[in-house]
Amino acid sequence: MKIDILTLFPDMFQGVFDESIVRRAIDNQLVDIKIHNFRDFSKDIHKKVDDTPYGGGCGMVLTCQPIFDCVRSLRQDDSKVILLTPDGEVYKQSKAYELASLKHLILICGHYEGFDERIRSICDACISIGDYILTGGEIASMVIVDSIVRLIPGVIAEESHLNDSFSEKLLDYPQYTKPRVYEGMAVPEVLLSGDHKRINDYRYQEAVKKTRISRPDLLN
Repeated sequence: MKIDILTLFPDMFQGVFDESIVRRAIDNQLVDIKIHNFRDFSKDIHKKVDDTPYGGGCGMVLTCQPIFDCVRSLRQDDSKVILLTPDGEVYKQSKAYELASLKHLILICGHYEGFDERIRSICDACISIGDYILTGGEIASMVIVDSIVRLIPGVIAEESHLNDSFSEKLLDYPQYTKPRVYEGMAVPEVLLSGDHKRINDYRYQEAVKKTRISRPDLLN
């Protein structure tokens, strides 16, 4: 899979993609991630990428030309271009699975007061990672990339992500490890039984219970 990220702050991605599962996926050539500073595509003599909004208002608005040209330099027949914006579709695990099946993803990180509305015309979708405002789309793009990469075949064991929270519209069941008793709190006996059917039944019931308490909207 290939992922291209358009941003004005490429240094923000240092460290995030250089550690853990994402780094291993890159090293194993399971994903190719490239960061592009779309300021490099500006035709303005001062490399400006924003301007004041028509109609007045505070802040600066990202202009069309640098982003249009950057996307056009990267886009292929199998590319999907996504704009990260607070008014986009709220990101969920089902969308992560959908995006992980693609060959090429282009993520556009918005910044400043917003972007020229005409930029939407070159995008296939708009995504938001939640009902709150960030200073830009960089962190959102990191979240999306991390959630996608772990789903790419060969990155982690398939069983690991099939049992994740939200994969079956349930939160994940509680997990325990050694020691069996810690400060008077014991691991449930069923997990020590060796009876896999009982263990699976228990875990499902606990997942439903946790979801009913913490996220009842998922059960609806």
